Amino acid sequence: MMGEIALRYPAGSLVVSTGAYANSAASDARFPHPVDRVAIRATRLRTLNGLVLWTARASRLARRHAPGFAWCAELKPAAYPARWLNARRQLPYGIVVHGTELLLLEEKTARSAFKRWTARQLFAGCAVAVANSRWTAERARALLTALGCGALARDVRVVPPGTTPSLFRPGIDPRPIRAKHGLEGGPWLLTVSRLDWHKGIDTVIKALPAVRAVVPTARYAVAGVGSRRPHFERLAVELGLGDAVRFLGFVSDEDLPGLYNAADLYVGASRRFDRLAEGFGIALVEAAACGLAVVGGRSGGVPDAVREGETGILVDPDEPAAVAAGIVSLLGDEAARRRLGAAGRRAVETFYNWDRVARDFIRIDAEFRRRPPGAR
Repeated sequence: MMGEIALRYPAGSLVVSTGAYANSAASDARFPHPVDRVAIRATRLRTLNGLVLWTARASRLARRHAPGFAWCAELKPAAYPARWLNARRQLPYGIVVHGTELLLLEEKTARSAFKRWTARQLFAGCAVAVANSRWTAERARALLTALGCGALARDVRVVPPGTTPSLFRPGIDPRPIRAKHGLEGGPWLLTVSRLDWHKGIDTVIKALPAVRAVVPTARYAVAGVGSRRPHFERLAVELGLGDAVRFLGFVSDEDLPGLYNAADLYVGASRRFDRLAEGFGIALVEAAACGLAVVGGRSGGVPDAVREGETGILVDPDEPAAVAAGIVSLLGDEAARRRLGAAGRRAVETFYNWDRVARDFIRIDAEFRRRPPGAR
């Protein structure tokens, strides 16, 4: 998300500070701004050593470039160096919140005075919090109010993410992807996500026998990796689904648009599970961009990604029968699928796209940016 936004900032108006990734030089060359990488793996930035190195690096960048505002891609770890720069250089910063991290923080701050103090300090210097959905904004307001950050809580902004309509689009020949992954026959249901409990993949598998009782040739493809795959595979075997469920594993960014075009209906039955939830669901708008109708779970931020009755339908993600009914209703009505898919495509072209997201961020940046001395 932040990479897509950075690509759309005016050339030379931004400095990107992040950790190291393998083969990052090729990626960095795409940006019209300097990309400064801390000499530590990005996954290690959360460690004490990583935070010290990142804060020192960010301080040198601030002295060199004299920025007027800083965006934090997430609360932790990015807010730590941002808070330091705010305290030392009065640099205003904004924090992007995504949902699940707020659920985790709610629990931690409720049982630990130190965690409450730490969270309060990170938010204390924050000029604005930006949420990826209305649901995430509600969680942010509740947490900020509990932390005593009332002014910040009252002004949480909502900026739903998007996708790239020139990349994710209808009309891509699905035959190479079908051949590559053995997606013969169908109709095919599709989910693209990390294989985790809250994504609702198990609910869709449980719903599939009822779907196949009405549409015997219906099959389900799941693209993504995660530790829960063995559980989902066992569930499919226990339900006697055989090759009606296909786990595709990792699918490259280059293949994803073709995969969406190879499917007949997208299913994103995400649900609240323990401290995990879907803050928005970018795959939902990727599918819509490719002209797919969507069945989404009425949970978390999904209702901000799926416009009910316009780009898809929402169902109870905790009930396999409800998920099955939603799928069957659309598989049995090709005209409705086409109508919803066309509306989804229009919604991406007009709203759910990175150009609009970047404009929103640039506008908020300008609102809170520190002005140079003498500027009006």
